[in-house]
Amino acid sequence: MSTATAKTEPQDVELAAPDKERLAALLVGQGRPPRPSALSASLTFGWRAMLKIKHVPEQLFDVTAFPIMLVLMYTYLFGGALAGSTEEYIQFLLPGIMVMSVVMITMYTGIAVNTDIAKGVFDRFRTLPIWRPAPMVGYLLGDVLRYLLASFVMLAVGMAIGFRPDGGVLGVLAGIALLVVFSFAFSWIWTMFGLLLRSEKSVMGVSMMVIFPLTFLSNVFVDPKTMPGWLQAFVNNSPVTHLATAVRDLMEGDWPATEIAWTLGWAGVLLVVFGSATMRLYNRK
Repeated sequence: MSTATAKTEPQDVELAAPDKERLAALLVGQGRPPRPSALSASLTFGWRAMLKIKHVPEQLFDVTAFPIMLVLMYTYLFGGALAGSTEEYIQFLLPGIMVMSVVMITMYTGIAVNTDIAKGVFDRFRTLPIWRPAPMVGYLLGDVLRYLLASFVMLAVGMAIGFRPDGGVLGVLAGIALLVVFSFAFSWIWTMFGLLLRSEKSVMGVSMMVIFPLTFLSNVFVDPKTMPGWLQAFVNNSPVTHLATAVRDLMEGDWPATEIAWTLGWAGVLLVVFGSATMRLYNRK
C-alpha cells in the first residue's frame, strides 16, 4: 500500500478519560426531548393523513367525482317527478344530499385505520411517547379536509344548476360547520370497526350495511309526511334527519334550535360511546 493511501485511511480516535466524562455529562445534561402535547401530536398525525392524499391523489375521487355525480343524478332524475322542476327540487335536495355524501365518506376513516394495522404501522405508533388517542384523532382531523372539500364541491355544483341559499354566506358556513362536527363524531364508529375487523373489505361491508339504511331512511330526498306512519316514526328520530333538517334550515336563513340541539346531542353520544370503545380496543390491540 502506498504512503499516500495510508495517510487517507480513517483511524479510530481513543478519547482520554476526562474527555469521556465530559461527553457523558453533556449527554446526560441534555436529557430527552420534551414530550409533545396532545394537540401537537394529533396535528402531526393529521398532517400525515394529508400527505397520504398528496402522494395518492386518487383518494380524492370520493369527495369530488362522487358528490358531483350524486347531485346531478338525483336532481335530473327525480326533480321533475317530485317537485315539478329541477330548480324547485335542488333547493330541497342539495343540503340533504350534502349531508348524505359527507356521512357516507366517513367510512374511509375506518378503512385507513385497518390498512395501517395490517401493515404493522400501528405497532410503531403504540411505542411512541405520545398521547395515546393522537393517531386516531389525527386520522379524523385529516378527514375534516375531505368533508370540507366534498361540501364545497357539491355547493358549487348546486349553485351552478340553480341552488340559491336564502341564508347567504353565513347560513351556508353554519350548515357546513354543523355537518363537519357531526361527521367528526360519526367517524368514531368506523375507527372502532377498523380496529375490530380483520380486513378493509369487512370494514367497507359493515359500513355500507349501516350507512345506506341510515341515510336513505331520512328526509334527504323527500318529506317524511308522505311515508307510512311506522316508517315516519323511525325517520323523524334518525340522527341524519335531524342533521339534514338543521343544515337545510340554516341555509334557508332560519335558526332551527331544536334540530341543532338534537344534532349536537347525537354527536356527543357518538363521540363518548364509540370514542371510548375505540380507545379500549386500541389499547388492547
